[in-house]
Amino acid sequence: MRKSLLSLAVLSAIALPTFVSAEEVAEASTTEAAVAPAVAKSAWSASSNIGFVSDYYTRGISQSWHKPALQGGIDFAHTSGFFVGVWGSNVSPNTFPDASLELDAYFGYNGQISAIKDLNYTVGAIGYFYPGGDWKKCVACTTADGVTPNTGGRWDTYEANFGLSYKWVSAKASVTLGDWFGAEKGTGFTSGSSGTTYIELNAAYPLPFWDLTLIGHVGRLDVSTQLSQVVADVGNGERSPDYTDYKIGLSKSFSFANADGWNAGLYYVGASDNGYWGKTGFGGPSFNGSTEHKDLADNRWVVSLTRAF
Repeated sequence: MRKSLLSLAVLSAIALPTFVSAEEVAEASTTEAAVAPAVAKSAWSASSNIGFVSDYYTRGISQSWHKPALQGGIDFAHTSGFFVGVWGSNVSPNTFPDASLELDAYFGYNGQISAIKDLNYTVGAIGYFYPGGDWKKCVACTTADGVTPNTGGRWDTYEANFGLSYKWVSAKASVTLGDWFGAEKGTGFTSGSSGTTYIELNAAYPLPFWDLTLIGHVGRLDVSTQLSQVVADVGNGERSPDYTDYKIGLSKSFSFANADGWNAGLYYVGASDNGYWGKTGFGGPSFNGSTEHKDLADNRWVVSLTRAF
């Protein structure tokens, strides 16, 4: 999960270049006294990225069933502080039945708090989409009564967020605007899960040697519902998906083959899960008909390699 869908009009406006006609160029070159017309610099800038991770962990939980993932995205930023972007990664259909792709679409605004130097803020919204994925395709899932086949909807989730940053430290709070990844009575929970929160603190401290950056993260997920006791007792009885997650590691930016924008990272990630995400909890078994079970909150070393353009 990286970052509501963007309108075609907005994307089109962003992509439109500024043209100077061939006639204008020819006329300007006919005399040494001619002054070339100034080309206005666009207020928009674009950047893109592509990357590989040995295990796609987000918020302390593996989204790729502890397998590698390819990822990439594109961002547009305006000089006013407005930004918009899309990002994607492969995910596991064992966790998201019939979905093998996560697409995130986001927008927001970055600004500065003038009263305090280096204090910045961001406010925005993000949608997580899983094309083809649906709770109804969860094999053997039941509703909160533990008997009726589940009647839940899609995994797609929407969040609003607000963050502050000061130099190399940042904090952000996110809240769901609807159900948290489809968690509601029709999927075995006691109620809907709108208002679920995730609070995180991040650090990226530049070390004084080898151009390394020390990365630190801690986050807390509080889901506004829990599994029904009947459904939880099918596994180990753990009803709450809440946990605290963490990440620590090193990243290094470098050039390769005369090309800038490369970054490599090595991180230790995991979560203080009470069993919900473990092999015998609700989150650990495959939802896609496989007999496999995984501890999705297991502590792991993760390697990443990305290129920004």
